[in-house]
Amino acid sequence: MPDDRPSEQRGARRVIVVGSLNADLVFRTPALPAPGETVVGATLSTSQGGKGANQAAAASRLGADTWLVGCVGQDEHGRAAVADLHRFGVRTDFVATTTAAPTGVASVVVDAEGENQIVVASGANAELTADQVRQAIRAVGWPGAVVLACLEVPDEAVAAAARTAAETGCQFVLNPAPARPLSPDLVKACSVLTPNRAELAELGSADQLLGTGAGAVVVTLGADGALIHRPDAEPQAQAPFPVDPVDTTGAGDAFSATLAWALAGGTGLGDAVALAAAAGALATRGPGARAALPTAAEVVNAAR
Repeated sequence: MPDDRPSEQRGARRVIVVGSLNADLVFRTPALPAPGETVVGATLSTSQGGKGANQAAAASRLGADTWLVGCVGQDEHGRAAVADLHRFGVRTDFVATTTAAPTGVASVVVDAEGENQIVVASGANAELTADQVRQAIRAVGWPGAVVLACLEVPDEAVAAAARTAAETGCQFVLNPAPARPLSPDLVKACSVLTPNRAELAELGSADQLLGTGAGAVVVTLGADGALIHRPDAEPQAQAPFPVDPVDTTGAGDAFSATLAWALAGGTGLGDAVALAAAAGALATRGPGARAALPTAAEVVNAAR
């Protein structure tokens, strides 16, 4: 259940997520299709998704005072997306509605082992502007808060999130997914980057990102845990948490959101990554990106 207490009663943890909202069309099939292959026998369901919305739901579920900055279309998918965020206690003051494009839609194919393939039609997510992002963070950002962004929104919006986070004393965490080239200025603005291993391969290497000025690079490795890279330090391995996965769709988003939540509470990076890894594992227990999002108590107990 969402925590409806006002922020002054919920503590000082504040997370501002800049990212996408999508309707997820989820196909469950015995095996993922190979190129050119048709797989029959799938079942279809619709759920709420988008990396930004998933991360905001996860942070709020943990108890953070959470805002999402994003954009939906003037359609039923958009109304459903906002309603589901309210169910998780996410503040949607800065989720704009546009007539220029429909709400984003993702096609998610999940196999019997919980692995997935995802294709996204960005729709209204591509309409999010730098001005919207600046206004939102200036309104609710404060020193010690964390701004968390992904790359399912325009480059200008992500750059504005990074710059305005610095202006307001917020830490800036970037989940560089889907991966694309990052400007040196954006990399320098990152307190933490959280690519998975495939995304890191597209971005270069952890050493290159650190050399450009990133504060830290935390590489998520799925069932192999995570690896923390910091300047002038040996990489630190984070062991995985055992779980029987039902669906891995939301694991990365739960990881990034929990990292942001932990950092907003003053937790050091190593312990924050342990909490994030536990949350990512727990989030795979149910179907879709949000069905199994863990509470703070569950995450802390799993990470012990």
